[in-house]
Amino acid sequence: MSGVIPVDYPVGRTARRLGWVHLPPRVRAEVERRLGSAVVEDRSSEAGFTPGLAAVLTCADGSRHFLKAASTKAQKVVADAYRGEVSQLRALPPSAPAPRLRWSMEVEEWVVLCIEHVDAVSPARPWAPADLAACSAMLVRAAEALTPAPGIGTPSFAEEVGSWAGLWHSQLSHLPHAAECGALAARIDEVAAGATLVHGDLREDNLLLSTSGEQAWLCDWAWPSRGAAWIDSLLLLIGPRGDGLDVEAHLAAHPLLSRVAAEDIDTVLALHLGYFTVAADLPRVSNSPWLRTMAAWHRDVLHDWLAERRGWRV
Repeated sequence: MSGVIPVDYPVGRTARRLGWVHLPPRVRAEVERRLGSAVVEDRSSEAGFTPGLAAVLTCADGSRHFLKAASTKAQKVVADAYRGEVSQLRALPPSAPAPRLRWSMEVEEWVVLCIEHVDAVSPARPWAPADLAACSAMLVRAAEALTPAPGIGTPSFAEEVGSWAGLWHSQLSHLPHAAECGALAARIDEVAAGATLVHGDLREDNLLLSTSGEQAWLCDWAWPSRGAAWIDSLLLLIGPRGDGLDVEAHLAAHPLLSRVAAEDIDTVLALHLGYFTVAADLPRVSNSPWLRTMAAWHRDVLHDWLAERRGWRV
């Protein structure tokens, strides 16, 4: 059992989102036309770190749908991410363990996408071994279904995040073990090479588990890339590691991770440690007040984990 690092942000209640009532009347009317029934109830997702609308809509005919929407003027970054997610969801094969895109549209400068509603919840925190096992098994199946990566023009994992390696030589060079971390992170091109579609944002708020715990889904495909089949399985372990689960035992028994060289795993951990160390000290984001706190927690977990693996004195 690893040491627990207490979570100091309200898990599951981190988002400040727009609600259904905040959409312009014409946008709401067009959504209801596409749904074929009037919306009688909306339940906004309180998890996550983006301010765009993300809500379960219940219609008069009893159907339920998951809707995302963002303004291209007031929330341009989110709207652009939603556009990218539309393209990626369309490209996913039927075997991918992800809720399906039903339709998308742009109306009155709003990007709107309707996604299949699944009767599920995010994994609870602290992580339970059974939930980790279910999500881990799903990611192994996903890696098989998503190799080769569907879609055209998806950047490689190294192209997407490789610039983080330079943080150890620029902004973080004063920290202990910076040279070692920089040397590790610099290997990301060779370490992360692969043909699998990598989700790359593995937190509990991007995962869903059925109430029985037997089925899992991967959500929010905003930043996919091409890379090694084991990357998502490793990134999944950051949360469980911080919550005290023995992720080293999990690594040793994992069908993908057990075959990865220890230095290669450390490369991905060092890369992300550099990113979260810098991100934790960036200015506060008014419409995502817990974003920097979340980054600081990930920084501490990754540092603790890498220190244990590398034999650093803490």
